[in-house]
Amino acid sequence: MFRLLSLCPIFYLFTILPLQLSTVLPTGITAFFITWLTNFKLLLFSYDLGPLSSNPPKSLPLFLSFACLPIRITPKQTYPSNQNPSKLYLLLPIKALLFGLLLIGLNEHKQKLHPTAILGIYCCLIYLLLDVVLGLCNILVKAALGIELELPSDEPYFSSSLRDFWGRRWNLIVTYILRHTVYIPVKSLLSNTVLGPQWAPLLGVITVFLVSGLMHELLYYYVTRATPTWEVTCFFVLHGVCVVVEFGVKKWLGLKWRLHWALSGPITVAFVVATAAWLFFPPLFRDGADERTIKEFNSFVDCIMGKF
Repeated sequence: MFRLLSLCPIFYLFTILPLQLSTVLPTGITAFFITWLTNFKLLLFSYDLGPLSSNPPKSLPLFLSFACLPIRITPKQTYPSNQNPSKLYLLLPIKALLFGLLLIGLNEHKQKLHPTAILGIYCCLIYLLLDVVLGLCNILVKAALGIELELPSDEPYFSSSLRDFWGRRWNLIVTYILRHTVYIPVKSLLSNTVLGPQWAPLLGVITVFLVSGLMHELLYYYVTRATPTWEVTCFFVLHGVCVVVEFGVKKWLGLKWRLHWALSGPITVAFVVATAAWLFFPPLFRDGADERTIKEFNSFVDCIMGKF
């Protein structure tokens, strides 16, 4: 408890830090890295849990790296995974190039594109930006400290279900943090109530998605400085409910009635994109955060090109 209380000033400083920034990308990255992930890691650390706790204690450079950056040491796999750290060095330049090309194409031809095509491009841009930024963090930390780190994602476009998408493939560091800060405590707490161990995990899943939605609302507020509309919270709660329903239906039908991955994969991705168009993107589009982000990238590229 003493450690938790001693960290309260840090929690406060990290929460107001993004408010000191004005541009979209630095604000969003700072809010994601520091306000969300670092605060949650420190919350776990206050109870001697999570990636910051170890015996013997981590060195100061290692502690600061794991606290402030979205990285995690490669865990032992408990399910089949395509994770191969060497792929990062091959795919990162390709993803960065694709990101640049899509951004240029969107900037020059947005007025001519169909809204569905624009939505698809934005989905790709978010995935590529997240993977490139997190991948760069992995590469820098590995080069500096010589440790093997978990990849940012595991090919989410190959997801066979919503549970597979959110739990095993998309933004793995957030999945890990929410599992240990929200899911496990909620499940343990509710298992000893009238819900019992059978229903507690399901409510734990929904609680995880609710917390994720609230944190995204906070990130949106930092970026847009607009009153929350709770659309993005509804997006994550909807997916939490759908994950629980999906799990129940699969358990009820059994293995013999499961869809082939060639069908379940496209259905999963289409559902994520469709619900994102309905609830996830509108608050950003409404405020013009997407347009400001494109202008920031253009200014950044012009500044770099001006040096040569």
